[in-house]
Amino acid sequence: MIEPRTKDWIDAIALRISDEWDGKFYFPEDAKLLENVLAKALSAVPDEAMKLVGTGIIEESYFDPLN
Repeated sequence: MIEPRTKDWIDAIALRISDEWDGKFYFPEDAKLLENVLAKALSAVPDEAMKLVGTGIIEESYFDPLN
């Protein structure tokens, strides 16, 4: 079972990657599919997925409130 906070990170990582995909504009339904596939794949290896936090993929402050 994945901890809820880790699941939040995984979902955010999948969203960030799919949102940056060049084809998103032309194939929005494929971007959503990519997001879902990435989330499922990253959920299978949560410890590996968490290595992306604090990188150029997703910053550690991603969930910090905006001031």
